[in-house]
Amino acid sequence: MKVGIAQMAPVFLDRRATLAKVEVWIADAGALGCELLAFGEALVPAYPVWLDRTDGARFESDYQKQMHARYLEQGVAIPAADPRISSGTPQSGTVGSEPGTPGGDLAGVCEAAAAHGVAVVLGVAERALDRGGHSLFCSRVFIGGRGDDAGRVLSVHRKLMPTYEERLCWAPGDGAGLVTHRVGAFTAGALNCWENWMPTARAALYAQGEDLHVMLWPGAARLTRDLTRFVAREGRSFVVSAGALIREQDLPADLPDREGIASPGEVLYDGGSCIAGPDGKWVVEPVVGEERLITAEFDHATVLAERQNFDPAGHYARPDILSLTLDRRRHVALQTRND
Repeated sequence: MKVGIAQMAPVFLDRRATLAKVEVWIADAGALGCELLAFGEALVPAYPVWLDRTDGARFESDYQKQMHARYLEQGVAIPAADPRISSGTPQSGTVGSEPGTPGGDLAGVCEAAAAHGVAVVLGVAERALDRGGHSLFCSRVFIGGRGDDAGRVLSVHRKLMPTYEERLCWAPGDGAGLVTHRVGAFTAGALNCWENWMPTARAALYAQGEDLHVMLWPGAARLTRDLTRFVAREGRSFVVSAGALIREQDLPADLPDREGIASPGEVLYDGGSCIAGPDGKWVVEPVVGEERLITAEFDHATVLAERQNFDPAGHYARPDILSLTLDRRRHVALQTRND
């Protein structure tokens, strides 16, 4: 199976333009025969790079409020979650019950995924409609590419714990999206950035048969280089680390305090996308400094061979001694009953 990473820069804080760019990359990946394409963390509408450059923790800051309002306005809205997904049953299904709007803001991406036969793992700043629509979550969206799943939003995973300054703009998520999905011969799961350091989050995916793990990153080799190979070796799985680019040239001219966020020519996030095999060896070493569609071919037999001496959820697990509980309920602000 051929898998791709879209190491691209967002059209910074412009949801529609970034999604249009995503659709082009999906078409390009489909033309190359990719069955799955991964994008970086919070790519749409962008990773909030200003927080640690502009005193993001200053309380009642007019500047921070202005930036947050702009970020929120450009957030990605997805219709209310399908009950089958929010209840934790890992079934395929469209997120949203409104006819004709299976993906909300992601409708065009869903159409592109179906048209080109590419499953898509996309990082978004989700404007959560089931939480009132005025808070953002760092979410991983999984869209099916083929068969009955083609063009369907199969799951939306909200980052369990935003990292450090990210907590100033993203709310903590829940376990509703800790699910896996079949792509060809593989069982794929995905986590956002430093969630990949959480042993229990990884274990929850291993227990569901994961053998293709996707990591979504804002984009830096310093983030991807060590963990990608470690998780591949631990899970005896292929691991795809997808990073984005954010350069000074990508910041819009009208961005407030643009000079304080980046100096001329500065690269804030340089990509670092890479792929490791089930033996922990590099398939593609970290790629830095360029927008690029990165591809690799995976042989599922390699997974089976490496599971011979270690299987984290199978013959090397001891569920009689060590077990894990996963709460897959979607945390919503209001639950209504009419009976």
